[in-house]
Amino acid sequence: MTQDAQQSADEDATLAGFRKSIDNIDAALVHMLAERFRITQAVGAYKAKVTLPPADPAREAAQIARLRRLAEESELDPEFSEKFLRFIIDEVIRHHEQAQSGN
Repeated sequence: MTQDAQQSADEDATLAGFRKSIDNIDAALVHMLAERFRITQAVGAYKAKVTLPPADPAREAAQIARLRRLAEESELDPEFSEKFLRFIIDEVIRHHEQAQSGN
């Protein structure tokens, strides 16, 4: 094997290792999101039962501020973290609205 071929093979092994780690992280994210939505579904059912509104703007604002701080501390773009959390919150609210309408 030539030096270039060996270097390419080593780089491919390195890339494969990175990709395996990314795949593991992606799987963990999916499992965490699934668990989060199981809990928020229970919250939605509870809110429907006790006639609380599906959205809680004060809680949402506090959570977004908290996650932005965590993102900054973790050297993650806080704009990205807010968009990601906003996407999740919007989906949770949609589920809570469905729970209140009986769907």
